[in-house]
Amino acid sequence: MTLYIDPPTWPGHGRMWSHLVSDVSYEELHAFAAAIGCPPRAFERDHYDVPSHRYADAVDAGAVQIGSKELVARLTAAGLRRPKGRPQP
Repeated sequence: MTLYIDPPTWPGHGRMWSHLVSDVSYEELHAFAAAIGCPPRAFERDHYDVPSHRYADAVDAGAVQIGSKELVARLTAAGLRRPKGRPQP
């Protein structure tokens, strides 16, 4: 199981955020997110939004730190990318 997380560089709601993804399946992503305490509402189309204060929790649990462009490339290559405006399967 490999999950990926980008640096917390995305602003929103008065804090900075990371994106947590799987390049295998959404089931793997949901299981990992639940294990580190991410609420279901943090899931957005193809990733979980992780606040900066929880970044270390994800890394300590095994998420691999990669850059944002690499994260999107892996998600796209896996066929799991769901951009805004594209219907979910």
